[in-house]
Amino acid sequence: EQIGRGGMGEIFVAEDKTLGRKVAVKLLSERFARDENIRRRFTREALAAARLSGHPHIVTIFDVGEAGSRPFIVMEHMSGGTLADRARTGRVDKDQAIEWLRQAGDALDEAHERGIVHRDVKPANLLLDERGEIHVCDFGIARIVDETQTGMTMAGTVLGTAGYLSPEQARGDPATSASDIYSLGIVAYELLTGGRPFEGGSATAEAAAHIHQPVPPASERGVGLPREVDPVFERVLAKDPERRYLTARDFVRALCLALEVDEQTLPAEATQRIATARTAPTRVVSRRSRSWIPIAAAVGLAAIALTGVILAAVVAGGNDRSAERENRPKVVTKEVTTVIEAEGTTVRQIVTVKATPTSSVPVVPATPSKDKSISFNEAVELTDQATFAMRDGRYDDALVLAERALSRLRGTGHIYEAYAYYDAGNSLAELGQCEKALTYLDRSEDIQGQRKEIDKGREKCS
Repeated sequence: EQIGRGGMGEIFVAEDKTLGRKVAVKLLSERFARDENIRRRFTREALAAARLSGHPHIVTIFDVGEAGSRPFIVMEHMSGGTLADRARTGRVDKDQAIEWLRQAGDALDEAHERGIVHRDVKPANLLLDERGEIHVCDFGIARIVDETQTGMTMAGTVLGTAGYLSPEQARGDPATSASDIYSLGIVAYELLTGGRPFEGGSATAEAAAHIHQPVPPASERGVGLPREVDPVFERVLAKDPERRYLTARDFVRALCLALEVDEQTLPAEATQRIATARTAPTRVVSRRSRSWIPIAAAVGLAAIALTGVILAAVVAGGNDRSAERENRPKVVTKEVTTVIEAEGTTVRQIVTVKATPTSSVPVVPATPSKDKSISFNEAVELTDQATFAMRDGRYDDALVLAERALSRLRGTGHIYEAYAYYDAGNSLAELGQCEKALTYLDRSEDIQGQRKEIDKGREKCS
């Protein structure tokens, strides 16, 4: 029974009579099977995906073969439909969305660690099993990063799906793991707001928007979404791949913090694995970051070929908040525009400032005192490393990392300044340095508002 059709073939559901189970069979179409080069590419898809079989959130490849002269791939069958089916119903509950994003992100991080880039992350390639868990499929236009062959690329062709294309893919440039993380960010935006950020009247217009248009604030499109999600999406959907999150898990973690979703949904062992791989604030070639080596595009399943026409198009082209704790000063929430000087970018944030300080807690200086020896992006990475160190119980290391991050972030009003203050304050509390800990926790709350994690940090000093 045929259940689907991809860019290069048909998909059938069948029964494995030996093992008595349903399987999905992907069969290369006849017109492509006549081309020996495409037949080899189809087999390469299976080999790339088979390397990932066994991961709980990647579709397992059971067998590869040929029927007559038509190659086929046998894989596990998913009975729950696709995330695209769920997305058509509109916005998804944020807890469910985070869980799906976590599962998809874990699969992508595993692929990137093994040197495989998906290149076409979209809801239709995120399958659901009978339990409602995500399984990533169609690594069909994946390319092994450590290969040096370039014959797989069709000159002047953009590969991927226009609505989820990264800017570099829309320009026809090689994709990297950063491209997958960008596409996952589009999926997240769609799940939480009910629509993609750059929906347009045509594939050409939407691809061009990925290159040229700023990210519309998700908080203005999604009912009940806090403004804290906006800088998260600004980063994951950054035009420059180097400004995006290093891993999908980093992105999901930041989204958890912004949505105040319980981060226990992120497995500790996986988080620690990623933390181990991140040994420097810059993008060094390590277990994780080696997947940032540029790769060539490849023809594969579910690809939209946006050729010279598209390339020509895209290249041309406050409210007061009463103090909730006794003896704490009244605070005022206001929207400000923060300019990150070294990067030349503008970030809109919600900043909470004290109207008339009545305690001995120092106020964040009005004139930022920043360490220009590290970039803003490096300070963000240092903050993430501090968080991982803190969770691992390495509070001294976490404090050093957070203080270093604050040397660049202090006074910016950016959400990551709040995270760095929290990491430092919580680590100080664990180390018994309560006076300074409370000051840092207060500063974190001044920027991001009241959070239960901050209250828990204060309780350690009570």
